[in-house]
Amino acid sequence: MSENKDFRVIIVGSGPAGYTAGLYLSRANVPNLLFEGEQPGGQLTITTDVENYPGFPDGIEGPELMQKFKAQTERFGTVIKAETVTAVDLGAHPFKVTTNKGEYTVPAVIIAAGSSARWLGLPGEEAFFGKGLSACATCDGFFFREQEVAVVGGGDTALEEATFLTNFAAKVTLIHRRDELRGSKIMQDRALNNPKIEMAWNSTIDSYIPDDQGNLVGLNLKDTQDGSLRELPVSGCFIAIGHTPNTAFLNGQLDMDDNGYLITRPDRTATNIEGVFACGDIQDHYYRQAITSAGTGCAAAIEAERWLGEKGL
Repeated sequence: MSENKDFRVIIVGSGPAGYTAGLYLSRANVPNLLFEGEQPGGQLTITTDVENYPGFPDGIEGPELMQKFKAQTERFGTVIKAETVTAVDLGAHPFKVTTNKGEYTVPAVIIAAGSSARWLGLPGEEAFFGKGLSACATCDGFFFREQEVAVVGGGDTALEEATFLTNFAAKVTLIHRRDELRGSKIMQDRALNNPKIEMAWNSTIDSYIPDDQGNLVGLNLKDTQDGSLRELPVSGCFIAIGHTPNTAFLNGQLDMDDNGYLITRPDRTATNIEGVFACGDIQDHYYRQAITSAGTGCAAAIEAERWLGEKGL
Protein backbone atom coordinates (compact mmCIF):
# COMPACT_ATOMS: atom_id res chain seq x y z
CA MET A 1 0.00 0.00 0.00
CA SER A 2 1.47 3.35 -1.03
CA GLU A 3 -0.28 6.69 -0.68
CA ASN A 4 0.48 10.30 -1.53
CA LYS A 5 -2.73 12.32 -2.05
CA ASP A 6 -0.62 15.44 -2.66
CA PHE A 7 0.41 15.87 0.96
CA ARG A 8 3.21 18.41 1.19
CA VAL A 9 4.25 17.62 4.77
CA ILE A 10 4.15 14.54 6.95
CA ILE A 11 4.15 15.12 10.71
CA VAL A 12 5.50 12.31 12.89
CA GLY A 13 3.95 12.53 16.35
CA SER A 14 0.75 13.76 17.97
CA GLY A 15 1.62 15.68 21.11
CA PRO A 16 1.35 19.47 21.47
CA ALA A 17 4.17 19.97 18.94
CA GLY A 18 2.73 17.72 16.24
CA TYR A 19 -0.86 18.92 16.55
CA THR A 20 0.20 22.58 16.54
CA ALA A 21 2.36 22.01 13.46
CA GLY A 22 -0.63 20.48 11.70
CA LEU A 23 -2.89 23.35 12.72
CA TYR A 24 -0.54 26.00 11.36
CA LEU A 25 0.13 24.13 8.14
CA SER A 26 -3.57 23.63 7.49
CA ARG A 27 -4.32 27.29 8.22
CA ALA A 28 -1.65 28.11 5.61
CA ASN A 29 -3.36 25.78 3.10
CA VAL A 30 -0.46 23.33 3.11
CA PRO A 31 -1.88 19.76 2.82
CA ASN A 32 -0.43 17.69 5.65
CA LEU A 33 -0.70 14.23 7.11
CA LEU A 34 -0.10 13.47 10.79
CA PHE A 35 0.72 10.03 12.20
CA GLU A 36 -0.36 9.64 15.82
CA GLY A 37 2.09 6.92 16.81
CA GLU A 38 1.83 4.44 19.67
CA GLN A 39 0.80 7.04 22.25
CA PRO A 40 -1.69 9.47 20.66
CA GLY A 41 -1.45 12.76 22.49
CA GLY A 42 2.02 12.02 23.86
CA GLN A 43 3.03 12.19 27.51
CA LEU A 44 0.09 14.43 28.42
CA THR A 45 -2.21 11.44 28.06
CA ILE A 46 -0.80 10.07 31.34
CA THR A 47 -1.10 13.44 33.09
CA THR A 48 -4.28 14.02 35.03
CA ASP A 49 -4.49 17.72 35.93
CA VAL A 50 -2.84 20.33 33.72
CA GLU A 51 -3.01 23.69 35.45
CA ASN A 52 -0.19 25.58 33.76
CA TYR A 53 -1.45 25.64 30.15
CA PRO A 54 -2.68 29.15 29.30
CA GLY A 55 -6.38 29.56 28.57
CA PHE A 56 -7.68 27.08 31.14
CA PRO A 57 -8.01 29.00 34.44
CA ASP A 58 -9.63 26.03 36.18
CA GLY A 59 -7.14 23.52 34.78
CA ILE A 60 -7.86 20.66 32.38
CA GLU A 61 -7.22 16.93 32.21
CA GLY A 62 -4.23 16.03 30.03
CA PRO A 63 -6.16 13.66 27.71
CA GLU A 64 -8.95 16.24 27.29
CA LEU A 65 -6.44 18.93 26.37
CA MET A 66 -4.97 16.69 23.70
CA GLN A 67 -8.44 15.88 22.36
CA LYS A 68 -9.04 19.61 21.96
CA PHE A 69 -5.71 19.99 20.16
CA LYS A 70 -6.65 17.15 17.83
CA ALA A 71 -10.16 18.43 17.11
CA GLN A 72 -8.89 21.92 16.27
CA THR A 73 -6.18 20.53 14.02
CA GLU A 74 -8.64 18.28 12.16
CA ARG A 75 -11.15 21.11 11.82
CA PHE A 76 -8.76 23.01 9.56
CA GLY A 77 -7.90 20.03 7.39
CA THR A 78 -5.00 18.04 8.80
CA VAL A 79 -5.44 14.34 7.99
CA ILE A 80 -4.71 12.31 11.12
CA LYS A 81 -4.01 8.58 10.93
CA ALA A 82 -3.64 6.05 13.73
CA GLU A 83 -0.37 4.70 12.35
CA THR A 84 3.13 4.44 13.76
CA VAL A 85 6.14 5.47 11.70
CA THR A 86 8.65 2.62 11.65
CA ALA A 87 11.25 4.04 9.26
CA VAL A 88 12.08 7.03 7.09
CA ASP A 89 14.38 7.34 4.09
CA LEU A 90 15.85 10.83 4.07
CA GLY A 91 18.60 9.97 1.62
CA ALA A 92 16.63 10.96 -1.48
CA HIS A 93 13.95 13.50 -2.28
CA PRO A 94 10.99 13.23 -2.02
CA PHE A 95 11.35 11.50 1.35
CA LYS A 96 9.84 8.08 1.96
CA VAL A 97 8.01 7.47 5.23
CA THR A 98 7.11 3.90 6.21
CA THR A 99 4.45 3.15 8.82
CA ASN A 100 3.03 -0.06 10.23
CA LYS A 101 0.35 0.15 7.53
CA GLY A 102 1.96 1.58 4.42
CA GLU A 103 4.46 3.78 2.61
CA TYR A 104 4.16 7.47 1.80
CA THR A 105 6.29 9.96 -0.14
CA VAL A 106 6.38 13.65 0.72
CA PRO A 107 8.54 16.76 0.05
CA ALA A 108 8.91 17.79 3.74
CA VAL A 109 8.83 16.06 7.11
CA ILE A 110 8.32 17.42 10.62
CA ILE A 111 9.62 15.16 13.39
CA ALA A 112 7.55 15.63 16.55
CA ALA A 113 7.85 12.15 18.04
CA GLY A 114 8.72 13.42 21.52
CA SER A 115 10.60 11.63 24.25
CA SER A 116 9.66 8.99 26.77
CA ALA A 117 10.32 9.30 30.48
CA ARG A 118 12.42 6.49 31.87
CA TRP A 119 10.52 4.65 34.57
CA LEU A 120 11.76 2.10 37.05
CA GLY A 121 9.79 -0.75 35.47
CA LEU A 122 8.35 -2.03 38.74
CA PRO A 123 5.28 -4.31 38.62
CA GLY A 124 2.07 -2.30 38.50
CA GLU A 125 3.93 0.99 38.07
CA GLU A 126 1.52 2.31 35.42
CA ALA A 127 -1.37 2.17 37.90
CA PHE A 128 0.20 5.02 39.87
CA PHE A 129 0.49 7.44 36.93
CA GLY A 130 -1.53 10.48 37.95
CA LYS A 131 -2.06 9.03 41.42
CA GLY A 132 1.12 10.27 43.04
CA LEU A 133 3.72 9.07 40.54
CA SER A 134 5.17 11.58 38.09
CA ALA A 135 8.20 12.28 35.92
CA CYS A 136 7.82 16.07 35.89
CA ALA A 137 8.16 18.21 39.01
CA THR A 138 7.52 21.39 37.02
CA CYS A 139 4.20 19.94 35.87
CA ASP A 140 2.95 18.37 39.08
CA GLY A 141 4.86 19.81 42.03
CA PHE A 142 2.10 22.31 42.78
CA PHE A 143 -0.25 19.47 43.79
CA PHE A 144 1.96 18.46 46.72
CA ARG A 145 1.91 21.59 48.87
CA GLU A 146 2.98 20.86 52.45
CA GLN A 147 3.21 17.13 51.70
CA GLU A 148 6.14 14.73 51.87
CA VAL A 149 7.46 13.53 48.51
CA ALA A 150 10.38 11.56 47.08
CA VAL A 151 12.63 12.02 44.07
CA VAL A 152 14.53 9.12 42.48
CA GLY A 153 17.88 9.75 40.81
CA GLY A 154 21.37 11.10 41.35
CA GLY A 155 22.10 13.37 38.39
CA ASP A 156 21.41 17.02 37.68
CA THR A 157 17.79 16.30 36.70
CA ALA A 158 17.04 14.68 40.05
CA LEU A 159 18.84 17.44 41.96
CA GLU A 160 16.96 20.14 40.06
CA GLU A 161 13.63 18.40 40.61
CA ALA A 162 14.28 17.91 44.32
CA THR A 163 15.32 21.54 44.78
CA PHE A 164 12.31 22.78 42.80
CA LEU A 165 9.91 20.67 44.88
CA THR A 166 11.08 22.33 48.09
CA ASN A 167 9.05 25.34 46.92
CA PHE A 168 5.94 23.29 47.63
CA ALA A 169 6.58 20.16 49.66
CA ALA A 170 7.16 20.01 53.40
CA LYS A 171 9.93 17.47 52.89
CA VAL A 172 11.73 15.92 49.90
CA THR A 173 13.58 12.60 50.18
CA LEU A 174 16.12 12.11 47.40
CA ILE A 175 16.57 8.38 46.76
CA HIS A 176 19.86 7.32 45.19
CA ARG A 177 21.19 3.81 44.69
CA ARG A 178 24.79 4.83 45.46
CA ASP A 179 26.49 6.74 48.27
CA GLU A 180 27.51 9.69 46.12
CA LEU A 181 25.69 11.85 43.58
CA ARG A 182 26.51 12.17 39.87
CA GLY A 183 25.25 15.72 39.42
CA SER A 184 27.31 18.89 39.03
CA LYS A 185 29.03 20.33 42.09
CA ILE A 186 26.84 23.42 42.21
CA MET A 187 23.62 21.38 42.03
CA GLN A 188 24.89 18.97 44.69
CA ASP A 189 25.74 21.79 47.06
CA ARG A 190 22.37 23.42 46.52
CA ALA A 191 20.48 20.21 47.26
CA LEU A 192 22.60 18.90 50.12
CA ASN A 193 22.46 22.25 51.91
CA ASN A 194 18.69 22.57 51.57
CA PRO A 195 17.06 21.87 54.96
CA LYS A 196 13.96 20.41 53.26
CA ILE A 197 15.93 17.73 51.38
CA GLU A 198 16.86 14.48 53.08
CA MET A 199 19.05 11.85 51.43
CA ALA A 200 18.23 8.15 51.21
CA TRP A 201 21.64 6.81 50.19
CA ASN A 202 22.23 3.30 48.83
CA SER A 203 18.51 2.83 48.29
CA THR A 204 16.15 1.75 45.54
CA ILE A 205 12.37 1.46 45.40
CA ASP A 206 11.27 -2.12 45.88
CA SER A 207 7.55 -1.41 45.49
CA TYR A 208 4.90 1.31 45.66
CA ILE A 209 2.35 1.36 48.50
CA PRO A 210 -1.26 2.29 47.57
CA ASP A 211 -4.25 3.23 49.69
CA ASP A 212 -7.71 1.74 49.14
CA GLN A 213 -8.32 4.10 46.19
CA GLY A 214 -5.00 3.24 44.53
CA ASN A 215 -3.31 6.52 45.44
CA LEU A 216 0.35 6.46 46.42
CA VAL A 217 0.89 6.66 50.19
CA GLY A 218 4.38 5.24 50.56
CA LEU A 219 7.41 3.45 49.17
CA ASN A 220 9.15 0.27 50.19
CA LEU A 221 12.85 1.09 49.99
CA LYS A 222 15.53 -1.57 49.60
CA ASP A 223 19.05 -1.06 50.91
CA THR A 224 21.49 -1.81 48.07
CA GLN A 225 24.17 -2.99 50.51
CA ASP A 226 22.40 -5.35 52.92
CA GLY A 227 19.05 -5.89 51.15
CA SER A 228 16.98 -4.73 54.10
CA LEU A 229 13.59 -3.09 53.50
CA ARG A 230 12.08 -0.02 55.11
CA GLU A 231 8.94 1.98 54.51
CA LEU A 232 8.97 5.63 53.50
CA PRO A 233 5.60 7.40 53.79
CA VAL A 234 5.12 9.85 50.88
CA SER A 235 2.16 11.07 48.84
CA GLY A 236 4.21 11.83 45.75
CA CYS A 237 7.16 10.26 43.96
CA PHE A 238 9.04 11.83 41.07
CA ILE A 239 11.16 9.59 38.84
CA ALA A 240 14.08 11.69 37.60
CA ILE A 241 16.35 9.23 35.84
CA GLY A 242 16.11 10.90 32.45
CA HIS A 243 14.16 10.75 29.21
CA THR A 244 14.76 8.81 26.00
CA PRO A 245 14.08 10.74 22.76
CA ASN A 246 12.01 8.66 20.36
CA THR A 247 14.50 8.69 17.51
CA ALA A 248 15.12 4.98 16.86
CA PHE A 249 13.04 5.00 13.65
CA LEU A 250 15.39 7.63 12.16
CA ASN A 251 18.29 5.17 12.11
CA GLY A 252 20.85 7.89 12.72
CA GLN A 253 20.07 9.90 9.58
CA LEU A 254 19.80 13.21 11.43
CA ASP A 255 22.37 14.93 13.64
CA MET A 256 21.85 14.18 17.34
CA ASP A 257 23.59 15.16 20.55
CA ASP A 258 25.23 12.66 22.91
CA ASN A 259 21.88 11.85 24.52
CA GLY A 260 20.06 11.22 21.25
CA TYR A 261 18.15 14.51 20.97
CA LEU A 262 17.87 15.96 17.47
CA ILE A 263 20.06 18.99 16.80
CA THR A 264 18.36 21.89 15.05
CA ARG A 265 19.83 25.14 13.77
CA PRO A 266 20.15 27.89 16.40
CA ASP A 267 16.76 29.60 16.90
CA ARG A 268 15.25 27.35 14.23
CA THR A 269 13.65 23.93 13.87
CA ALA A 270 15.53 22.99 10.68
CA THR A 271 17.72 19.88 10.94
CA ASN A 272 20.89 19.11 9.00
CA ILE A 273 18.80 17.71 6.11
CA GLU A 274 16.94 20.26 4.01
CA GLY A 275 13.18 19.81 4.23
CA VAL A 276 13.28 18.01 7.59
CA PHE A 277 12.28 19.90 10.72
CA ALA A 278 12.12 18.86 14.37
CA CYS A 279 10.04 20.23 17.23
CA GLY A 280 8.94 19.42 20.76
CA ASP A 281 10.64 17.15 23.25
CA ILE A 282 12.58 15.25 20.59
CA GLN A 283 14.85 18.30 20.24
CA ASP A 284 14.24 19.97 23.62
CA HIS A 285 15.70 18.33 26.72
CA TYR A 286 15.67 21.58 28.70
CA TYR A 287 12.08 22.83 29.01
CA ARG A 288 9.93 19.79 28.18
CA GLN A 289 6.63 21.64 28.65
CA ALA A 290 3.43 21.43 26.62
CA ILE A 291 3.48 25.17 25.94
CA THR A 292 7.07 25.20 24.66
CA SER A 293 6.41 22.11 22.54
CA ALA A 294 3.40 23.82 20.97
CA GLY A 295 5.55 26.87 20.29
CA THR A 296 8.21 24.90 18.43
CA GLY A 297 5.46 23.05 16.54
CA CYS A 298 4.22 26.42 15.31
CA ALA A 299 7.79 27.38 14.35
CA ALA A 300 8.34 24.12 12.45
CA ALA A 301 5.15 24.61 10.45
CA ILE A 302 6.09 28.17 9.50
CA GLU A 303 9.60 27.09 8.49
CA ALA A 304 8.29 24.13 6.48
CA GLU A 305 5.72 26.27 4.66
CA ARG A 306 8.33 28.89 3.76
CA TRP A 307 10.83 26.26 2.68
CA LEU A 308 8.28 24.62 0.40
CA GLY A 309 7.49 28.01 -1.11
CA GLU A 310 11.14 28.81 -1.72
CA LYS A 311 11.62 25.46 -3.44
CA GLY A 312 8.46 25.82 -5.52
CA LEU A 313 6.97 22.72 -3.92
